[in-house]
Amino acid sequence: MRKKSKIPTILVIVILLAGIFAGVFFLNTRQIFRIGASATAQPKDVRISNISDNSATVSWTTDSQTSNFLAWGESETNISKVEQENSTGEKLLTHNISLSGLKPGTNYFFKINSGGINFNNNGVPWKFTTGATLGVGAASLFISGLVIDASGQPVSRALVYITVNGYLASTVTSGKGNFIYQLGNVRTSNLQNYAQIDATSTLLQISVSAGIRGTASAQIFPQSANPVPPIILGQTYDFRSSQPGSDNQIPNVNLSLPSTASRESKISVGSPAPLPAQKSVILESLKEGETVTSTQPEFFGKGPPGETVTIEVNSQNPITGNVTIPKNGSWSYAVPTSLDSGAHSVTVKWKDATGITRSLTRNFVVQASDVPAFEATPSQTLAPNATPTATPETTPEATLTPEPSTTPPEASVPATGNLTPTLLFFMLGVLIMVFGVFVWKTAEA
Repeated sequence: MRKKSKIPTILVIVILLAGIFAGVFFLNTRQIFRIGASATAQPKDVRISNISDNSATVSWTTDSQTSNFLAWGESETNISKVEQENSTGEKLLTHNISLSGLKPGTNYFFKINSGGINFNNNGVPWKFTTGATLGVGAASLFISGLVIDASGQPVSRALVYITVNGYLASTVTSGKGNFIYQLGNVRTSNLQNYAQIDATSTLLQISVSAGIRGTASAQIFPQSANPVPPIILGQTYDFRSSQPGSDNQIPNVNLSLPSTASRESKISVGSPAPLPAQKSVILESLKEGETVTSTQPEFFGKGPPGETVTIEVNSQNPITGNVTIPKNGSWSYAVPTSLDSGAHSVTVKWKDATGITRSLTRNFVVQASDVPAFEATPSQTLAPNATPTATPETTPEATLTPEPSTTPPEASVPATGNLTPTLLFFMLGVLIMVFGVFVWKTAEA
C-alpha cells in the first residue's frame, strides 16, 4: 500500500492558522474605520495656557460640536485622573478645561477624549510643566474687548489668547462676545517670576480662535487695551498706534441754557462737564456681565481722596472689605479668598457730601475653573527653562489611540464605527477555514 503524503496535511494546518489569524487581525483593526467617523471630533490647535504653580488651562477646537474631557496625571504611564469640560454634557465647538490643585515645578501629562474617542499627540500624551510658587501678583492693567463676526453679531465662547513676552494667557468670550483678563497674572517665559509690564511699550499679541467660525489676530500696547477696539473674525489688526481708551473719562455734554444766564454759567458744546457736587466713586476694573479668569480678582477705580469705600462681594460666602482712597484718588481692593466658578456681583458703597450712602453694583462671572486662558509647542513639552508657547499657527497633530478610553460618569457615547468591513473580513476568514477543511478532507481521501 502506498504511503500517504503528509505535505497536504501540513499545508492545510498552515491555511487554517492563516485564516484564524486573518480573522482576528481584521476584527482588531476595525478601530481604523472609526477614524473617518470621528474626523470632525479630532482636537485641533491644542494649546496650554495660564500656567502657574498650581493650575493650567488646556484649550482646543473641533469641527463638530462634541462633549470632551481630559484624562491626566503626573506620569506618562498613569493618566488616571479625569476632568470633565462641563457638568451638563453640552456639545461645543471650542473647548477649554482648567486643571487646578497642581504641584509647583511638576510635569503633567494628558490625553483628550473628544466625542468618546481618545486622542494623543502623535502617539504620546501631551505634556506641560508648572512654574514656581510666587506671591500675589501686582495690581495691574487689564485687557478687555469684544469679538464679533462679519455681520456684527457677538461671538460667544471664542478662545482669546494673549501672548506677552513668550507667556501665553487665555480667556473665553461671554455670551455677549466680551472678554477680560488681568495682566497681573502674566509670568515670565520661564514661569519663575511675574512679568514686568510697561503700559506703553510691552506688546500684547492677541489671537482669537472660534473654530470653524473663524479666527482673528491683533497687537496692541496695554495702555490702549482696556478696551481693545472691536475684533472682527477673519481680520488682522495693528492697534499699536491706538490712543488710550476714554471709557472712564467724564463725558462731553451739550447744555441749553437760557439767554439770560451769566457768561460764567454757560458751558460750550463739547467742553468737559464739571465734577458733580456730591462725592462720586468710579469702578474701572469691571464692566457689567464681564467674565474674569482669576478666582481672586482685584477691583479698582477712582474717587475723592480720604473717602472710605466699602466693597461687598456677593457670592455663596459673602466678602466685605473697606478701603480708604489715597491722595492720588486711585483705590484698589483684592479679594482675599478664592471665589467659586460661576456668577457673582460686587457692590461698592460710599457716602456723598450730604451724608447719603451711594452704591453701584456690577455682575460678573468667574470662569477660572472652566477655562481659562496657553499655547503649546509642537512637541507639547513645556519646561520652566523654555518658552511655554508656540506661534498661533502651530497646530499639534492629534492621533487616535487604539486602547479603550477612560470614560467618566455621563461622558459622551463613543462614535459608532462601520460594521460592514468587519463582517466582510470575518466572512473571508470563515471561507479560508472552509477551504482548508476541504483540502484536508481531499488529502485524507
